[in-house]
Amino acid sequence: MRLTDTSDLWWKTAVFYNLDVKTYLDADGDGVGDLRGLAQRLDHLAELGVTCLWLAPFYPSPQRDNGYDIEDYYGVDPRYGSLGDMVEVLRTAHDRGMRVIVDLVVNHTSDRHPWFQEARTSPDSRYRHFYQWRDEVPDDAPASMFPDVEDGVWFFDETAGQYYKHSFYRHQPDLATAHPEVREEIAKAIGFWLELGIDGFRVDAVPFLIDGDDGPEHEFLRELRGYVSRRSGHAMMLGEVNLPYDEQMRFFGDADGDELTMQFDFVANQRLYLALARQDAAPLRDALASRPEIARGNQWGNFVRNHDELTLDQLTDAEREEVFAAFAPEKGQRIHGRGITRRLPSMLEGDPRRIRLVYSLMFSLPGAPVLYYGEEIGMGENPAIEGSRAAVRTPMQWTGDADAGFSTADDLIADIVPGGFGPGHVNVAQQRHDPDSMLRFVQNLVRHYRASPEIGWGEFGILDQPHTCVLAHAVTSELGMFIAAHNFAPDGRTFRLEIEGADAADWRVVNLLDDAAGAETLVDGGFEVSLDGYGHRWWRVIRPGERRIA
Repeated sequence: MRLTDTSDLWWKTAVFYNLDVKTYLDADGDGVGDLRGLAQRLDHLAELGVTCLWLAPFYPSPQRDNGYDIEDYYGVDPRYGSLGDMVEVLRTAHDRGMRVIVDLVVNHTSDRHPWFQEARTSPDSRYRHFYQWRDEVPDDAPASMFPDVEDGVWFFDETAGQYYKHSFYRHQPDLATAHPEVREEIAKAIGFWLELGIDGFRVDAVPFLIDGDDGPEHEFLRELRGYVSRRSGHAMMLGEVNLPYDEQMRFFGDADGDELTMQFDFVANQRLYLALARQDAAPLRDALASRPEIARGNQWGNFVRNHDELTLDQLTDAEREEVFAAFAPEKGQRIHGRGITRRLPSMLEGDPRRIRLVYSLMFSLPGAPVLYYGEEIGMGENPAIEGSRAAVRTPMQWTGDADAGFSTADDLIADIVPGGFGPGHVNVAQQRHDPDSMLRFVQNLVRHYRASPEIGWGEFGILDQPHTCVLAHAVTSELGMFIAAHNFAPDGRTFRLEIEGADAADWRVVNLLDDAAGAETLVDGGFEVSLDGYGHRWWRVIRPGERRIA
């Protein structure tokens, strides 16, 4: 793969970090995180090595769905600060070499949005056609995304005298994105934030943004991508598309990738948890082997956890039950019949070997890693918040104090994590001074990921070895060759890896994660590997004539 004109494709090798302003740091002491607090903690992210900050919705909202019920696309919720505070965050982040992307939530609005309030008043209102209305519920209406909360996707509005569609909660009426005026309003909002200095958008619930299976409806995504590209030469669109690979590919667009810039790899994410449950790499290995090739300007986003439930809807019923039994044995740890409301450290019972195995894997797979706030220190969830996504949306743990260093207020926006994963045991302040901490481990992964651009640019290949519990892979480009091996079993494994093309005597491999290991010369085109139980290792292959600094 020839790598030319790559300066505008920054997302290919970015390190993304997602946070919610209201739970990150409270600077004014009212118990709610704010933009001033975030600005004060950008140095933490810069030190971690983050290159792109992804902000969850901070817009004015009734907060009935964690801010995804938006009532004004052009503002900042006053609890978090002002547009001036937002500009200060952007300036500070950019000064530290970080891009900033924000959530674009245009499948629906809050039912308190002025558009919807006006639409309800009269069939003749200009805003009536901004939403989807029916006199009767269609016979072919789909099931709700939240079957344990909503009994359908159509709700009767007494004021309007009609049913309106809501793909998610009833307080989130769907926009009629096929209508030209709606598209124009969405474009205006995009243009506003790009003008303010935003570097792109994480596009929420993309399959619900357009109706139909293929063809003209994807024209809207192409319009959005074209508009973003015209208004900003470097901005991108990271899409949430939880579908099988063959269906996901449509949302990248044509052969040049003219729709979404990036997509989260939900398939590999869900197969990862099945592999962990079975202590067998095969489910993940099979998924990665089937991962489609994408256009040069596109990228996969690799993640372990996000702000919603850990969804398992692409597994079979039997496979999902395996993962539930291993990692969510109690009913209160599950949600919507398809997901888990826990963070990884608690699912793995705090076992540092398995936790580090997973994050090593995330950073080593081809694509760009996406961290959820608190993952860098091994935060857990609040188990008292049963059956709710809010269990993983707790205040960031900065210190070992009772308030986690998050706020000086008595009443906080969310309860602090209790017990062994609480701030007394898991916090930034303590881990910054511990060379063996999770924070230092993740910093090391980030450092080596950023020094290995072939992970983001190269061609992926699974390496042959005899153990089904081991995943060994290579990522190769003209920039170099990167190799990693991960053992999903509790006991050690030893095997030999052959490097294709390594027929010269002066090929070497350097152990990247062990500074004391040094370089090893290949023998007969390969080398011996020993992995501890749940062990992981990274190598750089130094080919003849290369002058890479390992």
